[in-house]
Amino acid sequence: MSWGTELWDQFDNLDKHTQWGIDFLERYAKFVKERLEVEQNYAKQLRNLVKKYCPKRSKDDEPRFTSCLSFYSILNELNDYAGQRELVAEEMALKVYNELMRYSQDLKAERKHHLQEGRKAQQYLDQCWKQMDNSKKKFERECKEAEKSQLNYERLDSDINATKSEVEKAKNQFYMRTHMADESKNEYAAQLQNFNGEQWKHFNNAIPHIFKNLQHMDERRTVKLGETYRSFAEAERKVIPIISKCLDGMVTAAKAVDERKDSSLVVESFKSGFEPPGDFPFEDFSQNLSGTGSDGTISNTPKGERERDGVQGPRSEPKPTLGKAKNKLWLFGKKPKWSVKMAPSLEDFSHLPPEQRRKRLQQKIEELSRELQKQMDQRDALNKMKDVYEKNPQMGDPTSLQPKISETICNMEKLRSEIHKNETWLAEVEGKQSSRGDRRPSTDNHQHTPQGRESPEGSYTDDTSQEHHTPHRRPGPTQPANRNPDPHEFDDEFDDDDPLPVIGHCKALYYFDGKNEGTLMMAEDEVLYIIEEDKGDGWTRARKQSGEEGYVPTSYVEITMEKNSKGAVTYI
Repeated sequence: MSWGTELWDQFDNLDKHTQWGIDFLERYAKFVKERLEVEQNYAKQLRNLVKKYCPKRSKDDEPRFTSCLSFYSILNELNDYAGQRELVAEEMALKVYNELMRYSQDLKAERKHHLQEGRKAQQYLDQCWKQMDNSKKKFERECKEAEKSQLNYERLDSDINATKSEVEKAKNQFYMRTHMADESKNEYAAQLQNFNGEQWKHFNNAIPHIFKNLQHMDERRTVKLGETYRSFAEAERKVIPIISKCLDGMVTAAKAVDERKDSSLVVESFKSGFEPPGDFPFEDFSQNLSGTGSDGTISNTPKGERERDGVQGPRSEPKPTLGKAKNKLWLFGKKPKWSVKMAPSLEDFSHLPPEQRRKRLQQKIEELSRELQKQMDQRDALNKMKDVYEKNPQMGDPTSLQPKISETICNMEKLRSEIHKNETWLAEVEGKQSSRGDRRPSTDNHQHTPQGRESPEGSYTDDTSQEHHTPHRRPGPTQPANRNPDPHEFDDEFDDDDPLPVIGHCKALYYFDGKNEGTLMMAEDEVLYIIEEDKGDGWTRARKQSGEEGYVPTSYVEITMEKNSKGAVTYI
């Protein structure tokens, strides 16, 4: 239906309707703006959330557990999801909000133009009507004046007392008024005809054309709203495939969680390579009691010696040691002070447990190898550039590259040296681990102890919240000076009929493999009896509960001498 034919008299209502349509369009544009702001804030909050929970450490320091990796994958997918929400906001801003605001301005200008044309047409019609009305009123006045003059003339003409001049004057006045009335009549008829024509044009041409334009404008506004509604939905629809991939990625990350692999990583990350501690020996403090004690007295003195001597040595009060019950089971309880101090970080990672040291050395070798490859690639590139310069001197001076080539070669040599050094340490660690795995006396007559180290493996603790350092002790043991005995010398000495008396006891701070002839293997935290002090060569003679005797490095043990022993000394 056409507004021009059906609503020819509703100009004011159409004015209000078109204004309402533009206001509604701008209201929808405001809604879209607030909607895209919601998307932008949502995406921003998601990105902030991802940033908050993303690892801030380097990849090497991050846990490699599948649960952690899956969580980080989920964070990455969520970050991509936030990016898709940003795309939705951008799409709404570009194809909906901005388009609506631009179209709203165009509608306002077009509506203003059409209404101005309508008002001009209405004003022209009003002007025609006024001219017609004025001519009508003039015609009416002239007719009334003509009637008056006619009555005056007829009265004078019938009056016998009126003079001839008065009658003539009245007659002339009547003729003039009649003529003026005829002219007003003609003018009124012309104005009326003109008004009727303009009115017909106004209501049959001008107003229908203007209303038709307004109708087209309003219909285009309605169509634009429908298009933006569709664009609003399409902005969401376009990102659905990517969002689905993000959600699928989260599901895939969830399926990648492997509890067995995580358990294996825990073992790999914290395995120290040490052997579990052995049983704690019984510490006999009654060996120096007098012979008047009960027959059930437990003594560490060999049975043959007690039978020969018949009495015990002088009574001695033992010195408290780290072997108290509260410190013996330090694996799950309080650890001894020496075990909770962090060893200084060394270049060869000797402050770490063997297994961890091996891994760190392997990582260091891989890093150095990658850096070496980079240097080699750089050297090759410089050599190629030098060849190009030699063939084409205008491109550059070949000699200018020589310092850089020399520097690169020097760096390569340094890296090769570092790699060789770390490989040596790695071979040493792997050799020690294999020997510990065997737990058998070795036929090798050389004790491999790294020079310049304070401890064979360093101390280790699982408590990462406490600071560690290696206890200050004398340098690591070396072979005893002037102690190159015959292979059977120690056997003869230890098989003596009169074993040496116990003068103290010691606790092993480190594992010692006892490979050399005459040395005694001991486990970490094992308690031994001292039967001969260190004579200045770095070795102390000790005896196990089983009766096995041999030399152990003095720096590997914490010694407590009996008070009544001559020359008693404690090495810490």
